[in-house]
Amino acid sequence: MPAAAKKAFALRLDPALYAAIERMAAADLRSANAEIEVLLREALARRGMSVKQSEAPKRGRPTKPRGE
Repeated sequence: MPAAAKKAFALRLDPALYAAIERMAAADLRSANAEIEVLLREALARRGMSVKQSEAPKRGRPTKPRGE
């Protein structure tokens, strides 16, 4: 099953805003991209729009089917 694709696009941010996002991300042990996703989900939730998390691809070695 192919992994769920993420939408890639260019995002232009004020350098000071991006630096603040990077600091928050580092404190939460996330990438800046993941931090932006978290912030966007929180902002949408505050406005009453919940967005379900897409199914993440499984990591590691695939499990063997039963019976093998």
